[in-house]
Order: sequence, then structure tokens, then C-alpha cells
Amino acid sequence: MNNSSKVLDPTSLSKELQLLLLLVVENNESALLDYDYTNLDWGYFLELTRHHRLYPVAYVKLNKLLTDCIPSDVLKELQLEYQKNTFRMLKLSMEMEYVVSILNVHGINALVLKGPVLSESLYGDVSLRTSKDIDILISIDQLDQARQVMVEHGYEFKEDLLSIGREWKWRWHHLSCTHPERGIEIEIHWRLSHDSGNEPTFTELWDRKRRSPLTKRPVYFLGKEDLFFYLVTHGARHGWFRLRWLLDIDRMILKGIDKTKLELLLDQYRSKQLAGQALILSSRLLKTPLTEELEHLTNGRHSYRLAVSAFKFISEIVRLEFSEPSVRYQLSLKTKLQKAKFLVSRLHPDSLDLQMVNLPRRLYFLYYPLRPFLWLARKCKCI
Repeated sequence: MNNSSKVLDPTSLSKELQLLLLLVVENNESALLDYDYTNLDWGYFLELTRHHRLYPVAYVKLNKLLTDCIPSDVLKELQLEYQKNTFRMLKLSMEMEYVVSILNVHGINALVLKGPVLSESLYGDVSLRTSKDIDILISIDQLDQARQVMVEHGYEFKEDLLSIGREWKWRWHHLSCTHPERGIEIEIHWRLSHDSGNEPTFTELWDRKRRSPLTKRPVYFLGKEDLFFYLVTHGARHGWFRLRWLLDIDRMILKGIDKTKLELLLDQYRSKQLAGQALILSSRLLKTPLTEELEHLTNGRHSYRLAVSAFKFISEIVRLEFSEPSVRYQLSLKTKLQKAKFLVSRLHPDSLDLQMVNLPRRLYFLYYPLRPFLWLARKCKCI
């Protein structure tokens, strides 16, 4: 990471984004009091807080400053967003506890991936992190049963598992459903992520689970090292275009993590380059203190190149999945073996092919020679 300061320079960012970074760093009050608040575009600053989903933390920190340098309308806008998020997180907490309990009654073990349990675990307060839905991980063997339970309790699924053969098992990783009266989206996962290669089994994750102190009825979430692995792979896949994900990594490091267990996990699932990327970005942008054991994860050239790529996504308001470099970036995350497996998997027909040309099941084998043409047609928007 010796040359990272030349490219990964926080002072090259907009003044508004630099202020946002200062606001989310722990124990940074003196730097904020000395900050030059003149010539700030406060409208753009508010836009950044929404894009990066950091308005709760920004409001709490700015509200403590009690400085005349902050326009009152800016503080009021952040306060409104903060209050709305607090109510939403409380609603999500109740919905989360309810859904986990009804699954548990039917013998379905469930792990909550993010949402209120993550906010409480990392920030000590559900109001300081935003979430739009509830992500729940279950064993794939209980997916059909879980869907039936959710439907019986009034939830409506957005999509069905259209697939050619059994490709949905490894190409898809979740289904979404919503209760029409409460309007909260629930994502039922059977994998941590799609298209990411090998990952811990549900049984392994369940054996290392933790119980959240947030609810009266048991709600479980990922163990520390598993959570770090999940957050790193999730953030990397999205190019860290929301700083909220990077702040989660910062808080995890500050709270402490078993470096030996973490390195074994990263080695097993070939993810050291992703952890290195996250730690480089977090230490440069959020001043996350790294121990010697964590520091060595940032020394790889692969990690450095990934950090430089993500820095570009962070520096502008961009959603990676809608941007041109998305495919190239996704490939850059992978090791050579992972790239080879990814390219081979792209030859397998998927549900999009099924939607374009609906062949009878006995002719499904024709999707394989048709695959290149259907893919090209989609890219050219010919169909």
C-alpha cells in the first residue's frame, strides 16, 4: 500500500464529500470544529448523504457541533431524514422478529444478514444505519417450505424461479416477497451472494451464529468473521459506491475481529484480494486503524488495483450496476480460477433465455446452441 496515497487521495474528492467523510470518522469532533465550512454546496452535501445512506450519522454528529456554520435548513432536512429512518428501522425490527419467529415455528432456521441486527451490533443503535428491507438466509433444502409459510401468512412473491434445469440453485441467490398491508420487503436468501464461487454452507454459518440482543424472541445473525466475509464480498461486488458499506467495515475493525479465523476464512474462499480492497479504502478514507496482521492484507497488487477502481466509483454519485465498467470490474474482482469458472458458467442458459424463447421442456437442450445468439440479441436490444 506504499503508493496508495498518490492515487487514493481523499483531498482530491469534492469538499462536500470530504466533509461527509469527516463526519463519519469516530472521535473526530476537534477536526470538525476546525473545518472550513465556507463555499460548501449544501444541496450537493445533502444529496451525498442520501446517496451514501449516511444521513443518520451525519445528523447526529452535526447536531452535536452547535455551530453557526451549518445552515438551519440543512440541519432540519437531516433531522427529518433521521427521524423517518428511526421509525422505519423500528418497523423493520418488528417485522424481522415476526418473520423469523413464524419460520422458526415451522422448523426453519433463519439467519438475518443485515438490517436492524447489523445496526445494533456495529453502531449500538438501530437509528444510526439505514436499511430498505430484511435479508434472511435459510438452507436451500427448506426454500420451498419457507415460501409456502410466507404465502400462508399473507406475503406475496415478486418473481418465480424460472430456470432451465436446476440452474437457479447457483445463478440465483434470493427471492423477494412483501406483505401488502405492511409494505416491508423480505428477501429470502439461500446463498450469501450470486455468482461468487464457493462460500460457507448454511450449516457452517449456523454453527457460528450469534444471537441479537435486539429482540425478545430469538433472532440470530452471522458470526463476526462470517459477517466480515459477507460484507466484504457484498461491498466489493457493488464497487463500494455507497460509503455506508465501507463504514460497516470500519466499525467491525474498531470492535475487534479474530485475525487468525478471518485469514483462514479468506484463504478458504479465495477472498483476500477483496478484504485487502476494503481495508485499503477504509484506512485511507475513514482512517481505520489497522493492526500489523490486517495491514499485510493490503499489500497485494490485486487489492490495490481494486481499491483504485472502487475509489473512482466512490468519488462520484454512481450506481455501479448501471454503469458501463460494471462487467470489467466484476471480472477484476476474481482470481484466475474464479474467472475461468465464471466464463464457463456464462455458457449455461438461464431464465432470461427462457423468457425470450419459450421452448417445450423436451427441447430445452436447444438452449445451449442458442445461448450465444440470445445473449447477443439482448445486448443489441434487438428483441
